[in-house]
Amino acid sequence: MTGYSDRDAVIVGAVRTPVGKGKPGGALHDVLPADLLAHSLSEVVTRTGVDPADVDDVIAGAVTQVGDQAVNIARNALLGAGFPESVPGTTVDRQCGSSQQAISFAAQGVIAGAYDVVIAAGVESMSRVPMGSSVLPGSDPFGSMAQRYPEGLVPQGISAELIAARWGLPRAELDEFSALSHEKAAAAAKEGLFDNELAPLAGLTTDEIIRPGTTVETLAGLRPAFYSPAYEARFPQIEWNITPGNSSPLSDGSAAVMITTSEVARRLGLRPLARIHTTTVVGSDPLYMLTGVIPATEKALSRGGPS
Repeated sequence: MTGYSDRDAVIVGAVRTPVGKGKPGGALHDVLPADLLAHSLSEVVTRTGVDPADVDDVIAGAVTQVGDQAVNIARNALLGAGFPESVPGTTVDRQCGSSQQAISFAAQGVIAGAYDVVIAAGVESMSRVPMGSSVLPGSDPFGSMAQRYPEGLVPQGISAELIAARWGLPRAELDEFSALSHEKAAAAAKEGLFDNELAPLAGLTTDEIIRPGTTVETLAGLRPAFYSPAYEARFPQIEWNITPGNSSPLSDGSAAVMITTSEVARRLGLRPLARIHTTTVVGSDPLYMLTGVIPATEKALSRGGPS
């Protein structure tokens, strides 16, 4: 998707809740996912000053659409946020890219002329709706796909181990990157660099998943998070370098962005924060599921080029 000459897609508002720990003891655990999302939706219209009645659609990404996140959470959340009943909402699932896909669909709709103002959002409460809980006992979501991968697919943790082995990423390098990431995030939070985007909720005013004081030495003492004798036998190249300290955390939170055209933004008196220039999607080897960003980046650059 690239821009047409007469319409573009710009972001005029962006908010998010602080990110809570995705565990029962996390600060946002007691907040229902629909209310998590409603909070971001309410905040984005309040901060932009846009009348919710003028929102053409709400598109929200959610990975595990079961339990507290079932039954079209986008629609439930917008009604909970007080939007008029005339405002529609839909929920999309492209797994870890679900919210990014919501933004892509929203931008495509704006550029095509289907929308003038649209909200793209995302929500996940991993403390209330654990990863994998949508696969019910006795169910088979893969069907004949399993015949293509007779040895079986792997969870993300094993995929990360395979990537580390394939690209020669040693444990020390992974821990150094993780420690530096927490150091930068802690410094940014202390300096208030996240304040403009945060919408405090349930007493949480800053990201709960940032670990100030994280060092390479403390990370070095952690055990591998995904070790399995069966996977060790199947993938002898794995060195078991992925730990809870250098993995992405389990998290609770939501976010929302408002997308419109430059022309509509001027009419509403809003300053664009960013322009959505090019979006793309690709498929990748499911055993190396986390590498899709590589061909996707190449495809986006070949289509749109940096500008």
